[in-house]
Amino acid sequence: MFGYVTANYQELSKEQQTRYGAVYCGICRKIREQSGNAARLGLRYDMAFLALLLMSLYEPEEEQGKNACVLHPIHHRPWIDNQYIRYAADMNVALAYYDCLDDWKDDGKRTAKIMAGVLGKQLPEIEERYPRQCGAIRDCIESLSQKEKENCPNPDAAAGDFGALMAELLVYEEDLWGDTLRTLGDSLGRFIYLLDAALDYDKDARKGKYNPYLAMGTGKDPNKWEEYLVLTMGRATEAFERLPLVQDKALLDNILYSGVWVSYRGKGRKPNGAGSV
Repeated sequence: MFGYVTANYQELSKEQQTRYGAVYCGICRKIREQSGNAARLGLRYDMAFLALLLMSLYEPEEEQGKNACVLHPIHHRPWIDNQYIRYAADMNVALAYYDCLDDWKDDGKRTAKIMAGVLGKQLPEIEERYPRQCGAIRDCIESLSQKEKENCPNPDAAAGDFGALMAELLVYEEDLWGDTLRTLGDSLGRFIYLLDAALDYDKDARKGKYNPYLAMGTGKDPNKWEEYLVLTMGRATEAFERLPLVQDKALLDNILYSGVWVSYRGKGRKPNGAGSV
């Protein structure tokens, strides 16, 4: 379900591309250090947005460097490290674990079961570091799974679970920005869920799987889907603009105002050239 909160890479400047890639590589590098090489298979660009958002809001000191890696053994790739990069790495592992567990329970995917076993080894340590966030992930995934089993006809109820999950992920610590970050996360999570449902509509219909638009019985209606998506993203960006962001603001603007629509409208391409060390 993740993988949609990405930049429109073609519209980034060279400097922004380098910065974006360095954040992504930094997260990948920390996943390897904190959770092992195999855990990097679940890395998603959504976590680069999470790290960039928190870095822009709190402006921590950054460690930087360049290294080669398995994916890029010849050309060294720049990376960035700070507490929010490490946080994004942990959240990526936790999300990937529950996603794999859900795939195993719902679809019987053996590869998902194996991957959940790998990721699950690190989960106790991550839960100890971030009990609120991990509890939210677990509770929201379980609630969403139950609604899907019941063929919940209300897309807002199902999307609300994913919104609650994202709301807690965006709040690194309780401070004066907590409410605004939760509002942004809630709307962004709802957008992700509804976008995923729209893109999977034909596949879900063919396989007889739950899809909120199918459960509503309204049929295939891209115009209606876009109404939901525009409204939800509008709420997200309204909260986003209330945050005092300066550092990487243009890059974050690219993601929220352009990048999130790439998959839905079939334009652009996925980021290319970012790697891990």
